[in-house]
Amino acid sequence: MIIVEDNDIYPAEVFDEQRQITLDELSRLCGVQTSLILELVEEGVLEPVDMQSGHWSFTGTSIRRVQVAVRLQRDLELNTPGIALALDLLEELEDLRRHMGRL
Repeated sequence: MIIVEDNDIYPAEVFDEQRQITLDELSRLCGVQTSLILELVEEGVLEPVDMQSGHWSFTGTSIRRVQVAVRLQRDLELNTPGIALALDLLEELEDLRRHMGRL
């Protein structure tokens, strides 16, 4: 995929449910330490999709969850359990909005 902004061309990659990324890739793409991602996994915020041979894989949608988690931690000073609760509530709100949009 290519994104064009102000006549500048930037290469872009689409990350979705089908795309799997490693722990290191997720850390790099989100600009966070792997220790934060491990904390999020322990709290149930993130769930690896593949844990074979000691290497975790995540879906591309994990990028958004980590980015939102970082913003919640930074902006609202939430701890990891608070981040988990906030993300669950935000997802529930999105589901309700989608449902209402179909009515």
